[in-house]
Amino acid sequence: MKLVFATHNDHKLKEVQQLLPKNIQLLSLKDIDCFDEIPETGDTLEENAKIKADHITQTYGLNCFSDDTGLLVDALNGAPGVYSARYAGEQKDASDNMQKLLNELNGKNNRKAHFKTVVHLNLNGEVHAFEGTVDGVITDKEQGKEGFGYDPIFKPNGFDKTFGELPSDVKNSISHRGRAIRKLVEFLKKNAT
Repeated sequence: MKLVFATHNDHKLKEVQQLLPKNIQLLSLKDIDCFDEIPETGDTLEENAKIKADHITQTYGLNCFSDDTGLLVDALNGAPGVYSARYAGEQKDASDNMQKLLNELNGKNNRKAHFKTVVHLNLNGEVHAFEGTVDGVITDKEQGKEGFGYDPIFKPNGFDKTFGELPSDVKNSISHRGRAIRKLVEFLKKNAT
């Protein structure tokens, strides 16, 4: 079965490929010659994930899933949330985003946060959604070079290392995206042929 993952992010694609069963051929936007910058105009992660998947299904007629992820920080009333990728500006620079977040939390004792991923699946004319979260804290400084995005400043509960320090197999086993994708995979095993 062929399934498009509506992303231009090679890191995400690689993470998801490691989790999908071998009978599903995962295609990226590049694989279907889609270089559109799909506007994420939703007010929620759910809306943004739906916008991306619907664009691919409507434009290319393909089964597709997409995700949107946000980092929600308690002391910042859930920010950056839906704006996580462009928190420090439209350039979507991970370093700038992390620096802005660390500056915003400077002097704050409550550093609790959680990542949330919503996956939206369009499959054979039906719509399905899956969600995954992971709780943790924001560190005082960047630690580690693994992963992407906010990984070097997010330490999941129960671990003494950030996502940026953990090996990818460990991160995938506990991460928000990993949890949402595992729900997707279980669904596909039962419902996709």
